[in-house]
Amino acid sequence: MIDVKELKTRYSEIKKNIEDRFMNVDIDKIIADQEKRSALMQETETLRAKRNENAQKMKGKLDPETRKVLIEEGKAIKDELAKVEAEFTAIDKEFMDEARTIPNYSHPDAPIGKEDKDSLAVKFFGEPTRFSFKAKDHVQLGEDLDILDFDNGAKVAGQKFYYIKNKGVILQMALERYAMDIVLRHGFTPFITPDIAKEEILNGIGFNPRGAESNIYTIEGTGTCLVGTAEITLGGYYSGEIIPKEQLPIRMTGLSHCFRREAGGAGQYSKGLYRVHQFSKLEMFIYCLPEESDKYHQEILSIEEEIFQGLGLPYRVVDTATGDLGAPAYRKFDIEAWMPGRGDEGEYGEVTSTSNCTDYQARSLNIRYRDDDGKLKFVHMLNGTAVALSRAIVAILENYQREDGSVAIPEALIPYCGFDKIEK
Repeated sequence: MIDVKELKTRYSEIKKNIEDRFMNVDIDKIIADQEKRSALMQETETLRAKRNENAQKMKGKLDPETRKVLIEEGKAIKDELAKVEAEFTAIDKEFMDEARTIPNYSHPDAPIGKEDKDSLAVKFFGEPTRFSFKAKDHVQLGEDLDILDFDNGAKVAGQKFYYIKNKGVILQMALERYAMDIVLRHGFTPFITPDIAKEEILNGIGFNPRGAESNIYTIEGTGTCLVGTAEITLGGYYSGEIIPKEQLPIRMTGLSHCFRREAGGAGQYSKGLYRVHQFSKLEMFIYCLPEESDKYHQEILSIEEEIFQGLGLPYRVVDTATGDLGAPAYRKFDIEAWMPGRGDEGEYGEVTSTSNCTDYQARSLNIRYRDDDGKLKFVHMLNGTAVALSRAIVAILENYQREDGSVAIPEALIPYCGFDKIEK
């Protein structure tokens, strides 16, 4: 969440940012509730002082009549205090819930727009792959080569679940290790993270675990959820802690399963592996000093590019429009790989994203460091996809397909796979 002390001092900026993100947040009501909360807090403190004063008077030598009056006053103060404390508790929760709906500030260079079409392509790598034959999509390739099985996935687990089989399994494991080796060379500490996190961690990271629009699977009656990304578990790792300044930056990479409801995720490009309820992903995460987060955002993006350049996949880098940013993100870059099987002529599809969330998540999760002046300050937190294995497989199958129906293995993956093609 943002610093609520800035609701009035940066009112115009916050209001415009909400408009630029096309979000429905009533900033005026939030400020009114903040003032009501502040008044009730002051009233609570005043009543507590009166209660303490009354208790002190009761300790002295008193005649029966005075003691009786003080006892009555004490009861009245106690009752009033209980009433005001209940009102404060209610408005405090309402205010904090509302404050969490205010998005992070946006980077001044982030393109202003409502949808992904308003995002700005800032870099291209490679030329879109063209074939002398009609390109197949990854669904047809995967089924023809007996490495993907969507029918039995749907039969056993429901729509948008799948089996990976035969050499497809080795391909996924090869991708996983290939990306891990690159990330480790850049100084990241590897983790295999839990697939479950507490709701308060999800809320702190900025994921809504409840409601019709939630993308999260909630485990009923446990206060926990299946994670949609290791960003949640890596971001919650230091919750409530003060990190020694000399340890920053902290670079972590986490391998996890990811579970997503994909509410409203239908569309012509959502079939097959592109938009599924379960997949595996290697995530990068950095905790750093505030003045260094822009630099580390570029570092994460460069690692993502290194991974996809090494695979020989054409892609573009997209500076995400304000309306398509998640609430915690200050700025977000996506890599969209060329996918020849999309539509009639092929199209770019998102394969990675990286976000600088500044202190938005750290403030909610209370993750701080002590600066040289002795003051506690919130760290900045960044995340980025090293490789979402299912989408990377989509791009590989479609770009490396051959006219005879086989698929070549990218040169960088051959040592990890132990074979150079997948054929019938």
